[in-house]
Amino acid sequence: MVDSIARVRHIRVTPQKARRVVALIKGKQAQEALAILKFAPQSASEPIYKLVASAMANARVAADKDGEFLDDKDLYVKNAYVDEGTTLKRFRPRAQGRAFQIKKRTSHITVELATPEVETAAPATTSKKASK
Repeated sequence: MVDSIARVRHIRVTPQKARRVVALIKGKQAQEALAILKFAPQSASEPIYKLVASAMANARVAADKDGEFLDDKDLYVKNAYVDEGTTLKRFRPRAQGRAFQIKKRTSHITVELATPEVETAAPATTSKKASK
């Protein structure tokens, strides 16, 4: 089983908007997730597309390092989540010398890819006879 993680931090997308895009790809195959993100109209889909592609590359490197065979079609999005990053605070001048605060939010996005676990069949046990 191959696991890989890719993170991007301080990306200039609000966490609320990024979570909408991340929800589209959770649990999907990695190739399918890339296809969904390529045609998603949201602005957050481009950095998340790059992040999924990076996680796939990380999985290939990890598989080569361990000497395992990895097919990109086997990878799926095990987990993906968005955390809130730092907020840039800016001020906009308003009438009569006032100033309104503008909050430019950032996100930390994490994508985890994995291959499905192959369960080995347990050896067949002998049937127990009920003694009475």
